[in-house]
Amino acid sequence: MNVKQTKFLLPLAAALLLASGCTPTVKIEPPDKPIVINLNVKIEHEIRIKVDKELDQLLTNDELF
Repeated sequence: MNVKQTKFLLPLAAALLLASGCTPTVKIEPPDKPIVINLNVKIEHEIRIKVDKELDQLLTNDELF
């Protein structure tokens, strides 16, 4: 290695060493309290059946079965 390369590589190595200390870190920690999910759900349904008058009469007179 000659002097020019040494003068270039030494500051570069020092800069890389200093820059590696500035990298951000991410920490993942569990929460102190448990996670609570409140679900207030009200399900209502309504079924409407429309029957023809003829069919309604057949069903009430038991002629169908």
